Amino acid sequence: MDLPLKQTLTPDYFDALYSLDPDPWKFETSEYEAQKYAATLAALSKHQYRSALEIGTSIGVLTEMLAAPCTSLLSIDVCEIAQQQAIARCRSLSNVRFQLMGVPDAYPSEQFDLTVLSEVGYYWCREDLEKAQQLILQHLEPGGHLLLVHWTPYDDDYHNPLSGDQVHDSFLALPTSQLKHLKGDRAEKYRLDLFERMPEKSV
Repeated sequence: MDLPLKQTLTPDYFDALYSLDPDPWKFETSEYEAQKYAATLAALSKHQYRSALEIGTSIGVLTEMLAAPCTSLLSIDVCEIAQQQAIARCRSLSNVRFQLMGVPDAYPSEQFDLTVLSEVGYYWCREDLEKAQQLILQHLEPGGHLLLVHWTPYDDDYHNPLSGDQVHDSFLALPTSQLKHLKGDRAEKYRLDLFERMPEKSV
């Protein structure tokens, strides 16, 4: 179903949310979130990743968990209020770094063997999602993994420009010469998909 076109949500939107509530989605206390985080970590098919990127730090609950299987983890977010909580949460983790950055207007210059996009893609409009896809692919090493996790229920009253299903389906629609789908799982209120970046064929 085609939904009305909406614009990518701005940092001001998230600043307002976190100013009113330091944990607006109850990442710290929700049983649903705890179960989803467990499934997210279980979906990773390598025991260790050399250089990982998390797009969307929030308050760092998942960031802290992702640190274990990652030799180096860079976590980025558009909301400084939220990210300051994440920095405090992960202050003892020497392998975790943070940057204030909004994709697709900016993107880290590094190459990664794991990129995690969890509960972020539906905040982009279609055009920005497509830009983000290309940046993710450009900075994901051949053989590297891309893990998507998103809430799937959709309500027209939501501010989100896209649904979780639209985000995942857009990645599944990319050529298999670019991304190979390794596994997918759908729970009652979220879906999870793991991809592998395919090597570029020599001409």
